[in-house]
Amino acid sequence: MNQTILPFVLACLFAIPASAQNKAKVVFISGSPSHGPMMHEHRAGNMILADALNRSGLNVEGVLVPHYGYPKDTSILENAATIVIFCTGHGGHVVNPHLDEFDALMKKGVGVVMIHWATEAEKGEPGEKFLEWMGGFCDLDWSVNPHWAPNFDEFPDHPIANGVEPFSVNDEWYYHMRFVEGMKGVTPILSDLPPARTLSRPDGARSGNPTVRKAVAAGEKQHVAWAYQRDNGGRGFGFTGAHNHVSWQDQNFRKVMLNAILWTAKVEVPEDGCPSPSVSDTKIKENVDDKGGRKKKNGNKKAD
Repeated sequence: MNQTILPFVLACLFAIPASAQNKAKVVFISGSPSHGPMMHEHRAGNMILADALNRSGLNVEGVLVPHYGYPKDTSILENAATIVIFCTGHGGHVVNPHLDEFDALMKKGVGVVMIHWATEAEKGEPGEKFLEWMGGFCDLDWSVNPHWAPNFDEFPDHPIANGVEPFSVNDEWYYHMRFVEGMKGVTPILSDLPPARTLSRPDGARSGNPTVRKAVAAGEKQHVAWAYQRDNGGRGFGFTGAHNHVSWQDQNFRKVMLNAILWTAKVEVPEDGCPSPSVSDTKIKENVDDKGGRKKKNGNKKAD
């Protein structure tokens, strides 16, 4: 493990004070490196969120799984209030080989947060489980993955929206999610009508299809972040942004995610939202993965 990462991980795992033992436990799972530098920075993004939670003074503690992928030692998931997953999606999703054991946690009421590509599930059992866990998922030949800058200026009366001010962040916001029937239990948190240019590519698994084109042409706002209340009391949250690591520098972008983590962990969200330190240009570059010869790319040739 990168020596700059080790102190943070050790602090998360072994240096938690006794007073934190009764705090809501948030476990962060980070997928293997993906894409070029400053894109899909799963571990570094999770570290920013965990650090903010641990500095918030709230009744919560963030714990980072000390390696890529699903926990090798699953005892780290014991007593978790919620689990945050930032990883490659679809066939490479970290939960695919562990659907049954993860489903058992969800059935106990543990919360779940899926970030960016982690919202994309394979059709069949994985997709059905995602619907049960968080009410929606990114579905091939239904959802699309353009880069655009939505204007988020209306928010629901929901704890996740506490303290969030209107904002716009240019990112790869997936939209036209596959949601549970009738949107039962789903509360859209971030929504906007995508511009026509987001569907300028030919139809493809992630680029366009007749159904999404019809929806946008009809003026239907698209939901890119949503909360889900399960019948068993558990909670889920899907968030399709965070392709660009620099997006975490936006205070409102960050606040939505932190509020959502608190909500899924059943921790009261402050009226002004979860506090977090600013993320400087220097800070944002800390802890990023060493991606060797990977090149930056701006297109969407693969799953982004």
